Order: sequence, then C-alpha cells, then structure tokens
Amino acid sequence: MASEEKRIFVYDTTLRDGEQSPGASMNSDKKLRMARQLKKLGVDIIEAGFPVSSQGEFDAVRRVAGEVRGVEIAAIARAIKADIDRAWEAIEHAEKPRLHVFISSSDIHLKYQLKKSRDEVLRAACKAVKYASAYTSNVEFTAMDSTRAERDFLCELLGAAIDSGAQTVNIADTVGYAVPEEFGALVAYLVGHVRNIDGVPLSVHCHDDLGLAVANTLTAVKNGARQVKCTINGIGERAGNAALEEVVMAIETRKAFFAAATGIRTEHIYETSQLLTHITGINVQPNKAIVGANAFAHESGIHQDGLLKQKSTYEIIKPQSVGAPAVRFVLGKHSGRHAIEERLKNLSHDLTTENIDNIYHQFKTFADSADDICDADLESVFFDEVLGLRDVYEFIELRVLKRNMASPKATVKIRVSGDVFEETSAGAGAIDAVFSALMKAAKTDHSLVEYTCKTIPKGDGFMEEATVRLQRNGHTVVGRCTHYDMLTASAIAYTKALNLLERVTGYIKEEVLRKREVLICA
Repeated sequence: MASEEKRIFVYDTTLRDGEQSPGASMNSDKKLRMARQLKKLGVDIIEAGFPVSSQGEFDAVRRVAGEVRGVEIAAIARAIKADIDRAWEAIEHAEKPRLHVFISSSDIHLKYQLKKSRDEVLRAACKAVKYASAYTSNVEFTAMDSTRAERDFLCELLGAAIDSGAQTVNIADTVGYAVPEEFGALVAYLVGHVRNIDGVPLSVHCHDDLGLAVANTLTAVKNGARQVKCTINGIGERAGNAALEEVVMAIETRKAFFAAATGIRTEHIYETSQLLTHITGINVQPNKAIVGANAFAHESGIHQDGLLKQKSTYEIIKPQSVGAPAVRFVLGKHSGRHAIEERLKNLSHDLTTENIDNIYHQFKTFADSADDICDADLESVFFDEVLGLRDVYEFIELRVLKRNMASPKATVKIRVSGDVFEETSAGAGAIDAVFSALMKAAKTDHSLVEYTCKTIPKGDGFMEEATVRLQRNGHTVVGRCTHYDMLTASAIAYTKALNLLERVTGYIKEEVLRKREVLICA
C-alpha cells in the first residue's frame, strides 16, 4: 500500500444484518463456516450476531468468537445494560472482541419508536458506551437512522459517544434514504465538526433501498470515512446492504481516484460469494457485478473482437483477481466472425477463410431463433458446413398410451440413416416408456445419465424445456428441446443427444476429445 493511501477497514455484517434477509437464517454450524471464510477473505471485523435476540443466536456468536482467531469479532447490542451484558458474555473469549452499541438518532425514530427526547438519547448513549467500555476498550457506537437526523444533534451525539469511550463511531443509512452527493457532504461535515474525532475512525453502514448503498459507501470513503460496513452479495434487511465485493473492487480498481486500500484478499471473493449462496440457498442475479454468472461474459461481437485483440479494451477487472472463472464468450446473434473462429479453434477444429464465411452465415441464421447456444450448436454447423456430416437420427412421431396410468406404453418412430424404425416399450412412467422405446429404436450402446424438464413462460403461455444427458465410452453429451408438450420435448431432446453422441464418438479424434475436456451439448 502506497504511503499516501489511507487504510479502509472492512466490517462484515453478513452474519448479522445479512442474516436478516428473508430465508438467510444461519445455524451455529453455518455461521462458523461462513466466519472462517470471511477470515480467509481478510475482513477486519466480523459482526457475528445479536446475542440477546435468542439463545440459539447467543450460542452461535459465542462459538464463532471462541473458534475464529486472527480477526475482530463483534456483537451488537442496543444501548441497554442487559443487551451489553449478553453481547459481552458471547464474545468475551474472542481473541479480539468488539462491543457494538447502537441507538436511534433521527427525530422520527425518537418520537415514534423510542419515545425519548434528544437529551434522553444523549444520556442513554453515553451511559451505554461507558458501561460497555468497562468490559473492553474496543467499543463502537452507531447512530441509527443518521441520514434523517438533524446534523448538529448527530455531531453532538457522536462527540458524546467518543467522550464516553467509543473507539469507532458509525453512521447508518438505516432505511437507504441517502443519495451520494448529500451522503458525501454529511460525512465531510461530520469529519470536520464532531469533537475529538481525530484518530477515531468514522464508519458508514448503507442500505440499498434506492439501489445506492455501494455508491453512498464509496462517496463516504472519498469524503473521509475510514470503515465500511458491508455484506457478501449485498444480502440483508429489505433490499440489502452495500455489497462487499463491489465496494472493495471499486476501491481496488480505482485506487488512484480513492487513494485508499483495503486488506481484502480479493482472489477469495468469488468463492466466498459461492459459499454464502450454498449456505443460504439465495442465488445472485446473473448480471450481478463481480460475482454474477454474467459478470465476465461477453456476447457482443464488438466486445468479443476487442477482447481477443487486447483484453483492456473491455476488461477492467481480471476474473482471476477475484477468483472467478475465466472470461466467457457467449455465442449468440450478436457474436462476430472473430469470436466464432476463435471458439472453433479452441475446440481443435482447423478452418479456412471459406469455412469461416460459411459457418458464420449459417450460425447467424441459427442464432436468430435460438435462446441458448453452446459449443455443440456451433459444432453442428461446423459438421454440416465443413465436414458435410448430417444427423443420423430424426424424430418423426410419438404416441403414448395410458400416460396417466400405471405401466404406460410409448411408441416412437424415428429415421436412422434414412431407414424408419418404430418401437414400443412399457415403463414405470410415461417418460420411462418413451426413453425405453427410443433406446430400442436407436440400437446403440449408451446410457442415460440425467434427465430434467421444467416449465418456462413463453409469450402468453408456457412451454416445457427438456434436457437429456447421455453417455458413451466416457463421452457425455446434452440434448435440449423446448416444446408445448413435455413428452414430445423429452423425445426430441433425447434424439438430439443421440446425434451428438454419434458425432463426438464417430467423427472427432480421441486425442482431440481428451485435449478439449469439454461437455458437448445442444
């Protein structure tokens, strides 16, 4: 870290505020596992929970405090002696314990929630901080709903907390009300007007109700905040909190602008995000910055061409810097010749200029009507246009008897290299019967590895999307089909997979397949 850079402390509240996100509740084992990952990530403070809220919460916080070393462990408490006692009891065995005491500061909270005057709140805050300081010198004070509080009262409240022993003071945009310009101005005002604040870090905790939590947090850093409160994936109460990964990577990527640095080991960001998703079952949206599935994916031909020539044209963050999978080119109707040629070369196919021209035009036609394109779709065009290979199997017809009864029967008719075959088979269910009939008609040695079917919205109605995974001689392929009828979609998906098996096992050299180590799908 350069000497002119200020150190920003990262206070992670995933285990406390993040856990307040509906469906994100964590038991003791899950909290401990997540806390260990946060320590590995390099956060400075882990807020383990709100011990007074329940016995289970107390036990979980106490376990985290006792077993996770090398990082500060905080517990939150209202400005009430019983809360503070319970919080200290939970974290007293931490290597680096921190007591976090809070009270509301806005007139709307004082009037309707606390039913206290400003003087009463001031006295309560001072009393609580002094009481907490008897347990540990590492006390943090938060003025809740700071962005709707009167500025001079907020200054007085924070100053009084510092005078009473608070080593860190925090302002909370509790309802996500602030916008960056005014929030930055508030932080600058507090830095300049709170008494005795020199040497005491000013912290910020921003909620995302207006989608501005990260922007507000970064503006605060620019205006003098020294600690940021965040959660992994931005989870938390209502719309969530400032996302740690976004705040950290903005500071890292725009170091010259912020003149700041954190202690986060960014290469562990992606795995931390994935672990939280696994623990809570709450996925991030595909276009989520830094950790979303599409964060490093490109479909535009212009973007793909630029990246292939020089990554810095469209890449400001290297995926490996956050531990994410490599840049992914998504093939689609916006893709250009350069990306298609590069993908086929990566798949070990030799091409001429004429090949590329033919493949490009055929692929564009295909892409205009396809929702989801993968390597096998591109290879299908390659097989057809360059090698002159055609499908071996063609689905013709399906009939199912007693599809809703026990032991239904299915009859399938397919064309195999020009000859028509019809087979009937019974099964434990309709799908079982259809697939058994297809196996008999195809007369090939293969195994069904996986089958799924889901209903998806399409226009004013719904369609069935079937996925069939087949395997032969260690090679796995996936066939997909969308159709209004579930059984028909399944039969066609199975037939597509059969064609891909023939292609990958019959026309691609074994050494090329071993080199590629990719899943062929269509």
